[in-house]
Parts: sequence; C-alpha cells; structure tokens
Amino acid sequence: MVAVVIIFTRKKKDKIDEIPEEWRKTLREKVQFYQQLTPEKRTVFENDLIRFLNVVDIIGVGVEVDIVDKLLVASSAVIPVFGFPEWEYNYLDEVLLYPAAFDRNFGAASGDEYITGMVGNGPLEGKMILSKPSLHLGFSNDRDKKNVGIHEFIHLIDKEDGSIDGLPLALNQEAHALPWLELIRTKTNEIIKKKSDINPYGTTNTQEFLAVTGEYFFERPHLLKSKHPELYKFLSLAFNQNPDEVIAKRRKSKHNLSRNSPCLCGSGKKYKHCCLGS
Repeated sequence: MVAVVIIFTRKKKDKIDEIPEEWRKTLREKVQFYQQLTPEKRTVFENDLIRFLNVVDIIGVGVEVDIVDKLLVASSAVIPVFGFPEWEYNYLDEVLLYPAAFDRNFGAASGDEYITGMVGNGPLEGKMILSKPSLHLGFSNDRDKKNVGIHEFIHLIDKEDGSIDGLPLALNQEAHALPWLELIRTKTNEIIKKKSDINPYGTTNTQEFLAVTGEYFFERPHLLKSKHPELYKFLSLAFNQNPDEVIAKRRKSKHNLSRNSPCLCGSGKKYKHCCLGS
C-alpha cells in the first residue's frame, strides 16, 4: 500500500551541515523547550536536530511537508532524548505525515478509531506515522500535557531494548522495574477512580502510561513534580533529565483565559480550580 510506494519513490537526502538563522527563529517561536535553553544547550539541541534530519526522512502522504513540519518532528525526537548525548533511534528511518487523523487501515478516522500517531511494526517496521495537524497542535498548546510527536518518540525510546512494554532501558532493571510497575498500578487506579489529572489513555497499558506521563513530564514538569513527585522521579531517571530546570515555572499563556474558563489541561475543571496556581 502507501508504504510500498514510498519505499520505491525515496529520494537521496541533501546533507545538512548547520542550522540557518531562519530555522532558529522557527524553533524560538514554536518550541518552548528550545526557547528556554541556555545558548550552549541550544547549540547541542541544534546539533541533535541536524543529526536526526540527516538520517530520518520526513515524507508527506497526501499533504505537503515544509521546513516547519520537519523541525517540529525533529524537535519531538530530540526533546525526550536530550539527556542522552548523540542518541540515535535504531528503529526508525521514515516519519510519514498524514493530512488528518486516521484509522488502523490508514483511512480517514471515524467512530472510535481516531489515531493521531503510531509507531509501525511488521510491514511498517522503521516507520512512524503522525497526523500533521496534531503534530502542530502539540507545540501550539503547551499547557494541555499532550504532544503526539513526543508521545510516539517515547514509544521508540521504550523499544530500544527490543520491545515496547513501558519499561525503557533506564528502568528495565530489577531495582527500578518492580517499583515502577507498582507505581503504574497505583496511578492507573487513581485515574480510573477519577482522582488524577493524568490523561485516562494512560490506563490502556504500561507502554501508553509511559508515553502519556512522558508528555506530561516534558510539557508541564513543575505541575507533575508538584502533583506526582514519585512519578516525576522515575521519569527523570528514565529520560536522564529534569525539564523543570529548563521550562520556566511561570510563563505567560498564549491563550486568553478567565478564571471560569475550562482549563486547557483537559481536566474538565474550571481554570481557577485547576492550573491557575501552577
């Protein structure tokens, strides 16, 4: 199907040697993680972007792909592995951007099948599929604890030991694995009982719990550390970084919210009863 066509129409990549200033401007405007890095760490981030873009193809399927799309995909890849110098994704060679959400047969999303991102296996091994609008939404709203690009790249980090199971390499040791799995059970029960602000999709299985809480970790690190300190500790170990030291605790929202507005985090509560004080 589509994957076969892509394999036969693949073009040779032009090697990138340095980040143009126009790209830096885009990163400053759209990627809050990059915005708040020191100049020295921005250089590291840019080098990681170059390494990723020189290795992984980003291809549109029924949609045009521009440099902003590529920078957002690459940023999604770099952010969760920023604590691992010169990381390379061993199970990825192409990212496919779709014009909208899709179903499991890669047609238009409908009913209960509304997929915005997935890591391929079998015939799609080495491929990641992302909805282009959802990719952009993940970076335009940095308060909802959701970023589909980061979510899917966390699955690839999880896969580095050979399987996507919610136990990334840093936690896949007995000293960490058993407490981590027990914490997942505890937090999953809290979500089911509606006593948690963690995305309910995290109750699907251990791998989705890791990806969902990883999104939260990188988008709202101070809030996560305040509400779920033990979870923050494990995720800091898993990703070898502390984003609360990067992301400013208080920043002006891009959205005009009143105290009685629905909170952007998706909790369903009013802003004044949820994230106003965070």
